[in-house]
Amino acid sequence: NHFRVSCYVVVCSHVKSPSALSTDMKRVVRQSKFRHVFGQAVKNDQCYDDIRVSRVTWDSTFCSVNPKFVAIIVEASGGGAFLVLPLHKAGRIDKSYPTVCGHTGPVLDIEWCPHNDQVIASGSEDSTVMVWQIPENGLVTSMSEPIVTLEGHSKRVGIVAWHPTARNVLLSAGCDNQIIIWNVGTGEALIYLEDQHPDLIYSVSWNRNGSLICTACKDKAVRVIDPRKNTIVAEKQKAHEGARPMRAIFVADGNILTTGFSRMSERQIALWNTQNMEEPMGLNEMDTSNGVLLPFYDADCNVVYLCGKGDSSIRYFEITDEAPYIHFLNMFTSKEPQRGMGYMPKRGLDVNKCEIARFFKLHERKCEPVVMTVPRKSDLFQDDLYPDTAGPDPALEAEEWIDGKNGDPTTVSLKNGYVPTKNREMKVVKKNILDSKVTKNAENSCPGNKSKSEAKLEEILKEIKSLKDLISSQEKRIIKLEDQMSKIAI
Repeated sequence: NHFRVSCYVVVCSHVKSPSALSTDMKRVVRQSKFRHVFGQAVKNDQCYDDIRVSRVTWDSTFCSVNPKFVAIIVEASGGGAFLVLPLHKAGRIDKSYPTVCGHTGPVLDIEWCPHNDQVIASGSEDSTVMVWQIPENGLVTSMSEPIVTLEGHSKRVGIVAWHPTARNVLLSAGCDNQIIIWNVGTGEALIYLEDQHPDLIYSVSWNRNGSLICTACKDKAVRVIDPRKNTIVAEKQKAHEGARPMRAIFVADGNILTTGFSRMSERQIALWNTQNMEEPMGLNEMDTSNGVLLPFYDADCNVVYLCGKGDSSIRYFEITDEAPYIHFLNMFTSKEPQRGMGYMPKRGLDVNKCEIARFFKLHERKCEPVVMTVPRKSDLFQDDLYPDTAGPDPALEAEEWIDGKNGDPTTVSLKNGYVPTKNREMKVVKKNILDSKVTKNAENSCPGNKSKSEAKLEEILKEIKSLKDLISSQEKRIIKLEDQMSKIAI
């Protein structure tokens, strides 16, 4: 009896009150509005079908998206090409659909300009970077003439990245281990970063205001570089021990998120403080798959999405300022492995459906949009999900940035659904020493200066002519096929 009583006392002393239990639960279950984010692939009729996605062995996304167009690198015989499709043009894409096809070697990377939804840059195996201006309603005929070709790399160009806040500033990184920063408006190189990388550059990322870049290199080092001073600000050797490719991107508070592999080939995600890169702030090990993890970061929600090449899943994590800093949220899985991935900027999302991300997943023969949603009961605008986000207006001109100015992104509110503004046409002005001798009067009296409306009219007439040519060629084809049919019938 005495034994029973003592046991009862011990058990009772360890039983907690319901309020204490709920407090403990709160401590275990972290509060987050993104805990229930779920991914959903769109219906088949909203996919882009019959696209021959590029088979080139290069770890880039192969896809770039903005609120108007989706661009996809495709297989091309005798050169490199990519498709540009208006977002609404879902369904089967005809084999004869026009492409952007000016490169003489396979295209390795593409990126839309954040300040003009009709301008896209491409890097290729032919060692050049080309910048293209897409007509407002998409391509009618194939485009082989870029608005500017940037030549400076001696080997293939695998990375192109636009400056987030300065107009017409573009970065390119090549297999010659050098980074060049260009002023696309004048077609000239502003900065050469030649001595910082002893080996192949795997990834380059700008920080939020474009004052720094971070790079991941084949020598297993992650470097933070001030491009205008041409100096390394911070560096971490062997950020990940494994030999497979790494990725590095800037996240909130100037920290850096990296993906890579351990010595045992386990995939890892790590967070680093640039002030002290001795040890990571947080490190998560995931699995032993060999696909490179491509990170996509949402600066407004502090959520990072990891898409592995060859995986059939998208993992997403929340980055916070409290340990352990990297919090796993959930995973979207599907049956088909992904060949590449496009990520829609915030201003292209449907705020009425609480959509916080939209991916464009590349299969072998199609592109499938995947929508990430936060479930909410209210139909009102969810301002906690949609703080003011980076808009299409640049904060600086290229000349201001190169002179040392910095500017945070110009933000827009998504409250009334983002309404795209009219893009101004991009003009490339090559510098000419004779320009300085031309007086203003001479410029004004030049008969070659056409008004904007004349230029627009010319563009419309050109488009009408190409459409007529296309119709005429199709009619000829129909007559030819009908002729063949009649012969078979006979």
